Amino acid sequence: MAVAPRLAALTEQLLGAALPLRLRAWDGSETGPPGGPVIVVRHRRALRRLLFKPGELGLARAWVAGEIDVEGDLYAALGLLLAPIQAERDIPPRQKLTIARELVRLAGPAAPVPPPPPREEVARRTGPLHSLRRDRQAISHHYDVGNAFYELVLGPSMVYSCAVWDDDTDTLEAAQTAKLDLICRKLGLREGQRLLDVGCGWGSLVLHAARHYGVRAVGVTLSEEQAVYARERVAKQGLGHLVEIRVQDYRETADGPFDAISSVGMAEHVGAARYREYAERLYGLLRPGGRLLNHQIARPPRADESSYRVDPFIDAYVFPDGELAPVGRTVTLLERAGFEVRDVESLREHYALTLRRWVHNLEARRAEATRLAGAGRARVWRLYMAASALSFERAGIGVNQVLAVRLPVAGGPGLPLRPRAWTERGTVQERTQRPERPERQQPAAPARAQAQEQPH
Repeated sequence: MAVAPRLAALTEQLLGAALPLRLRAWDGSETGPPGGPVIVVRHRRALRRLLFKPGELGLARAWVAGEIDVEGDLYAALGLLLAPIQAERDIPPRQKLTIARELVRLAGPAAPVPPPPPREEVARRTGPLHSLRRDRQAISHHYDVGNAFYELVLGPSMVYSCAVWDDDTDTLEAAQTAKLDLICRKLGLREGQRLLDVGCGWGSLVLHAARHYGVRAVGVTLSEEQAVYARERVAKQGLGHLVEIRVQDYRETADGPFDAISSVGMAEHVGAARYREYAERLYGLLRPGGRLLNHQIARPPRADESSYRVDPFIDAYVFPDGELAPVGRTVTLLERAGFEVRDVESLREHYALTLRRWVHNLEARRAEATRLAGAGRARVWRLYMAASALSFERAGIGVNQVLAVRLPVAGGPGLPLRPRAWTERGTVQERTQRPERPERQQPAAPARAQAQEQPH
């Protein structure tokens, strides 16, 4: 009997529903509804992976190794498959045994031997969870894969977080500039203030803040490759008198107080067990009345929070040791650390648009991406970004900017009476097309006495 119908029958037993798209097997046989995307099982080794790691991790390994692929619209295929795969249907033990026996027959004589994981899978992690050493290992796995690869995916902005879109925004670069400027306005940055950017990436935010707001900015990252790239950008733009890039954990930063702190797409790496420590550490680095902008991906709350498990594909291939929390928990822990939370803005739909642009960049230059990072790494990125875009679109996950203030507020004009006024203060183009500030040989004097100024 041809392989494809047998695979389809097994898949339908696992999903508890009819296979929603066409399937092609390694012997050339096909089955399923025509006219849509096609799942291609290129090698029987994919079935061996499922035998030893049933579920999402086995499928992910087969995808990364190129043993499973999609022909046609990847978004459409994932949209049809994600919900039933993630449902984790409870299959009776006798049916599981029947499925396993059929998988063994289809997998061939090598089935008793587990295939080694693709080399892109994170190596064995050492040390306690979210210790300084282990966090450095996790960050290096994801970010130290070549700056040229990130340039290809992220585009000229080199911003690896959710952009902010308007109806008339037509480029990813404009949307990322809008996000950077929105953060600066929410933080109320003024010339001469000190800004700490926790998890500064390739330096885009500190460069924007220094060039357009005249702040003295410190960016910290655990990625050596990011730091090298960011320092080159600082030097090229002549902002060395205002911007410092450090390879440093935020827990090792000790030269506060800062007038403002930004943490954009970094808190997801902190972990639930360490989040209170994270919030208290940032609180201690701010001056009284200083502002924190915490930009963080969130998941929906669960009735039983103890049932939350990190996504196995993301943990093994994308963000090792990363954890998502509901936005309510984030707000609560910031408040317990002493912050007053002043504004929470959801940007969920914006991240879906951003991810689709990143996927487009990758697919438009897939051969070059493969050359730069390897076929497996390029496949990891394509799958995780496309699946994440769908999750944001369907509210499976969200992203929020939380603006908080360190108490006590030491006088001064404070925040605007209507905090969202920062979204009404002219366009980003008006702000960023003004004449550049003249370079100064010496850093501007600190302006800590100006507590809580109105946003620019």
